[in-house]
Amino acid sequence: MSWSAKLSELGIQLPTVAAPVAAYVPAVKSGSHVYVSGQLPFIEGALAATGKVGGEISPEEGKAHARTCALNALAAVHSLVGIDAVVRVVKVGGFVAAAEGFTAIPAVINGASELFGEVFEDAGRHARAAVGVAELPLGAPVEVEVIFEVG
Repeated sequence: MSWSAKLSELGIQLPTVAAPVAAYVPAVKSGSHVYVSGQLPFIEGALAATGKVGGEISPEEGKAHARTCALNALAAVHSLVGIDAVVRVVKVGGFVAAAEGFTAIPAVINGASELFGEVFEDAGRHARAAVGVAELPLGAPVEVEVIFEVG
């Protein structure tokens, strides 16, 4: 089954690629890899939420925002090479704007990791970093960057 068919089976429609908020492009192909810039939880061009996870944003909401970031990453790779060119998810970098004392960073980034597992199955298993930070661009609660291997 192709990845595009898998998305359809899961009822997932890829969003429009999020416009960059600074001087960069959404994704770059180099050799057999696509490097997707950090994606914020944009929905239809608007930031879904602002605030810190463990503060104004619950951990469950943060996890949902990480999933949105992952969907935006899929849109970026699809716009560059097509989703069916993906061989595997290589690495995910997750950043969480964390309230003081909030340490469940990995559980929040699972929102992205779990989506990649749903879509790509074993090819969605990846290396990962999950980091808590003081602030993210535009006050976003979560940011996710991804490296895909493509064929």
